[in-house]
Amino acid sequence: MKGTWSALGVSAILLTGLVLSAASAHAANEAESGELLVKLLQAGRSVISSHQELINDASKGNKGFTPDYMGDKMIEKYREMTKIDLRQPNSTPYAKVLLAMVESGKEVIAEAQPVINKQGIGFKGMIPAAWGRKTGEKFLQKTGIKLKLTAVDYRFPTNKPDDFEAEVLKMFSDPNYPKGKEYSRTVMYEGRPAYRIMTPEYTTASCLKCHGDPKGEKDLTGSKKEGLKEGGLAGAISLVIPIH
Repeated sequence: MKGTWSALGVSAILLTGLVLSAASAHAANEAESGELLVKLLQAGRSVISSHQELINDASKGNKGFTPDYMGDKMIEKYREMTKIDLRQPNSTPYAKVLLAMVESGKEVIAEAQPVINKQGIGFKGMIPAAWGRKTGEKFLQKTGIKLKLTAVDYRFPTNKPDDFEAEVLKMFSDPNYPKGKEYSRTVMYEGRPAYRIMTPEYTTASCLKCHGDPKGEKDLTGSKKEGLKEGGLAGAISLVIPIH
């Protein structure tokens, strides 16, 4: 019996290896689409960041920051970053999945309209991190692709790093790791092959208002500041793309 179980164990390992090898043959497409999705999320968060003054203006009612406005600005920013114009479907073979993210981002803004347009309230809570998290949740429902923001010092429970993410975050924090270099690997995820990609993100001056010093002090959201330094590792964007 012991020999039988050993043989079965070896077979299982070999089968897993064969599955991953076959999956790796498709990984090039997933790698390209993953990189483009990360940039699109970054474009959307940039739009939210650049409109914080408008969003939080307590004196204005209807601010014009509508879902369509968000979608247009997101596409414009993305074109600046990648030279890909999502208004032209033939500009990339990944237009369908990229537009699904744009729609997800627009839906988040649609749901937030009552708060965004409420007078007498300054901080609305529609910050880049919140928009990114909610957009990722809607995008998962539409596409089956899991996208999230994660960090060692995470704030929202769903941003907690899993074992793979924790391992890569540790790698990113190593001074010898090339700054800005993403990490990707084909793995078994929830019983099937998937392409995982993580892109490191670093603290910018605009991040310090909520995440800088003094550590432990409450920021605008009511959360405690992490004491991050400009240029230091803030976290990562994590993608899990199922390989069919």
